[in-house]
Amino acid sequence: MADRSATGDRDRVGPPRRGRRAGVAVAAGVVCCLGLAALAQAREEPAGTGPDTPAAADVDLARRAAAEAASRSLDRAPGPPPTASASPTPTATSAASVPAATASPSASRKRAAPKRPADPAPVAGLTRAQMANAKVIVRTGRELGFPRRGLVIAVATAMQESNLYNVASGVLPESQEYPHQGIGWDHDSVGLFQQRASSGWGEVGQLMDPAFATRQFLAALAEIPGWEDLPLTVAAQSVQISAYPDLYAQHEWRAAEVVDAFLSAGM
Repeated sequence: MADRSATGDRDRVGPPRRGRRAGVAVAAGVVCCLGLAALAQAREEPAGTGPDTPAAADVDLARRAAAEAASRSLDRAPGPPPTASASPTPTATSAASVPAATASPSASRKRAAPKRPADPAPVAGLTRAQMANAKVIVRTGRELGFPRRGLVIAVATAMQESNLYNVASGVLPESQEYPHQGIGWDHDSVGLFQQRASSGWGEVGQLMDPAFATRQFLAALAEIPGWEDLPLTVAAQSVQISAYPDLYAQHEWRAAEVVDAFLSAGM
């Protein structure tokens, strides 16, 4: 029984074994083909970027988001910037557009201010102090509108009366309280023209002011009819009532030189 079953068994199971080997071979071939195909696909696509992997999905979403953002930015992009000439800067101001009056008021006033004429050098043998007093006489006479003739008469009279110094009185102590350049003793006569307060010429302090004394003298001269045509000594004496009327004439040429020096200087 043993032999039959073995023989019969060999006869029965022989072909099926060959069939199993063929099936295994076919299956192995299929697996091999699939492996080659997978290997080829793996070489074509980087690892982890296949369509079914999460990384690939994230990349795809990022690409779509970037495309949509670029599209929106293009929609919101402004037009070309305006040219410089189309819209000038409001605060930009050229120097030519600034009015000259607003550039520098203080500088304009300095430029517009006239220069004061320089004092002339002393002439006719006078000192600087005498020239300063003569300047007051000439300036005051010009302010009052007197012509050259009246200025010459006034300067010549002061030359005779006080030698063109502002003199106080030795018998009138009050006069010495004011600025003075010497002391005289002719009664209570004071100042450039030796005018007396007791005779109604003014207060002592006023007569010690060279400008005030000059105005008083010229006002009295203007009251003399035809004073412009009178000899200098007659015109001066008509105002001063001096005990030595002829002495005024000796100063006429020097007085004229002094007056002309100031007028030439533009006073």
